[in-house]
Amino acid sequence: MPDSSRIINGKKFMWDGVFYDSKKEAQDTMKKYQDDGFDVEMIEEEKQYLLYTRRVISEIEVEGEPPI
Repeated sequence: MPDSSRIINGKKFMWDGVFYDSKKEAQDTMKKYQDDGFDVEMIEEEKQYLLYTRRVISEIEVEGEPPI
């Protein structure tokens, strides 16, 4: 079983939990993640492809009045 998370270039990425049998299938899914604002790394392991993703929170929306 692959690691659920990996440090790649000093950043933590989480495995999406899917084994991709073809590079094309992994690349298509990778593109969807990127379009949704994720950083994605593809790893080939034992003739299967794994995608590791991460997304940095760039904005936090707070509702209600700030505490005094």
